[in-house]
Order: sequence, then C-alpha cells, then structure tokens
Amino acid sequence: MRWLHIYLSMFGLASILFFGATGLTLNHPDWFFAGKESTVQAKGMMEPKWLQAGPSPSDPMQVARFEIVEHLRSKHSLRGEADFTVDDLECLVTFKGPGYAADATIDRETGKYEVSQTYHGFLAVINDLHKGRDTGAAWSVLIDVSAVIMTVISLTGLVLLFYLKLRRKPGLVVGLIGTIAVAMVYWFGVP
Repeated sequence: MRWLHIYLSMFGLASILFFGATGLTLNHPDWFFAGKESTVQAKGMMEPKWLQAGPSPSDPMQVARFEIVEHLRSKHSLRGEADFTVDDLECLVTFKGPGYAADATIDRETGKYEVSQTYHGFLAVINDLHKGRDTGAAWSVLIDVSAVIMTVISLTGLVLLFYLKLRRKPGLVVGLIGTIAVAMVYWFGVP
C-alpha cells in the first residue's frame, strides 16, 4: 500500500497540482487578473465553387466543408474543433479551443468572408483545461486518468492509516470531521 500510495502520488503530482491550482483560478478569477481578452478581425476570399451545392444538387446545404475549414486554418492560423452551419446565403464556421474562439461568416455567392478570433488569455486556457471544455478526446482521457489516480491515492492513504496504530483513531476522527464539513457546506451553503 505504501509503495502504491507513494509512487501514484508522485506519478500524479503534476495533474494533482494542476487541478488543485486551477480549482482556485476557477473559483476566484478576480484574484488572478482574469478578463484579458483580445480580438483579431480579418477578411478574405475563398473559392466560390466550394460554397455551391456539392455532388447532390438537390441538397443546397452540401458544401466543401473540409476545403473551407482547411483554407481558413491555413490563412488565419485558426485552431480548435470546427463546427459548421450552412444556410441558403452563408456558411458559419465556428472554431473552439481552450481559451479561444473564432467565427468565420462566409457569403456563399461571392466567397467573401470575415473572421473574428477571440483570445481569452492564459487564465481562460487553464480553466478550460480544468473543465475539459473544447479540449478534445486526449485531454478528456487525461482528466479521467487523473481522477482515478487521485481516488486511488486517497484510498491507499486511508488504508495506510489503518496500519498506524498511534495515528489511526485521530486520523479517522479528522477524516470524519472533514467529511461532515463537506456535507454541511453542501446542505446548508449551496442554494
């Protein structure tokens, strides 16, 4: 148990520190200079044929989505997951990533477009990473693995406490007090 507790704690050290610190930045953004946001605007032109009906002329909403997204990424260094909306007159492509958003509005007839990129700053990036917002599948797995590691570290610490005769009773009392405190805050402090 001791070996598992020590080495899992050390293996999970970075994620425990990260999620602990970002828990504070999420709860108290005003303490950490939140709100540093900048916006960049751009205009451009793209191939109008990408915006016309695709292989199925009966479906006017089919456009060359891949080509459009990759053109926007390469010309304007857009990043994140792309979400596409198409109507008769225009296409809207939204890119989202941690602490970042970009919207491109494209005129389907002319190929002219406008891009607006918004950067929310470092604090927004780490807070979005903490929440797993717009971070992708790999980061989601990291969050799950970190949660499992933290759970196992807590349980192995509890098991180790049972082997320490002099510290068992005081340790269990403190653990019980902490559990009751959390429950009381939830029951009486959460609206």
